[in-house]
Amino acid sequence: MSAPDTRAPALVVDAHQHFWRIARGDYGWMGPHVAPLLRDFLPGDLAPLIRRAGVARTVLVQAAETDAETDFLLDLAEATPWVAGVVGWADMEASGFPERLAALRSRPKLVGLRPMLQEIDDDAFILRPRVLEHLALVADSGLAFDILGFTRHLPHVLEALRQTPGLRAVIDHGAKPEIAAGTLTPWCERIAAVAAMPGLHCKISGLVTEADPSAWRLDDLRPYVDHLVTCFGPDRLMWGSDWPVCTLAASYGEVSNAARALLAPRLGPSEMKSIFGENAVRFYRLDALN
Repeated sequence: MSAPDTRAPALVVDAHQHFWRIARGDYGWMGPHVAPLLRDFLPGDLAPLIRRAGVARTVLVQAAETDAETDFLLDLAEATPWVAGVVGWADMEASGFPERLAALRSRPKLVGLRPMLQEIDDDAFILRPRVLEHLALVADSGLAFDILGFTRHLPHVLEALRQTPGLRAVIDHGAKPEIAAGTLTPWCERIAAVAAMPGLHCKISGLVTEADPSAWRLDDLRPYVDHLVTCFGPDRLMWGSDWPVCTLAASYGEVSNAARALLAPRLGPSEMKSIFGENAVRFYRLDALN
């Protein structure tokens, strides 16, 4: 008789999910084009979904550009044990950014910051002198930095990373490639260029909503996921659901299953464990929250 398997089960971490309360009125990016999202999404809605998917912990990411929203999310996280960390927002051009950063660091579940580059008219916002000055403060703080943008933002992101040594950064949603159009260029070249920066991570998240939300197939996503694996390798990728935004195209379980189906043919069990949990724990320093 073989010995029983005594290895601890893999810790699955959803590295990218959202909550919001619509009455707060901070969500300028929402409108009729995302009508199913125009309601509250809170911990009670997500809890049964992560339980069914075998997800133990999550990283909660901001979806509004206000200090009040960040405080709201931190309060939610502190009342929700399975939310391991919060990626919040702060005004990176404000003269009071250093003081705000210091105040946020006192909140135990704050693990990172994210400006919403995709919502800013200036594609080169991240290269403004004051933003770079404050980005250096983020690097010195040890907090993570999430990058939300499109393919067109990547050259500016690359230059900002070059000017901010030590910044622990991650590209959200693979930089939102143009999956619905089936376009690979110039995304392939630009994502490869930023991936060459040491330590930069990337999330396999948000891809189903970049495809045709009503008719996407695994084969639509495959070339983009394959390229991310080639560029970043299994040690710098992490999976995130992008719930509830993902529900425009797929259920929570479908998003999780799709990522596993696309990654499993290329990766071994230990590499899958890295992408579906261990990398998020290490990158966001979630083990410090135990």
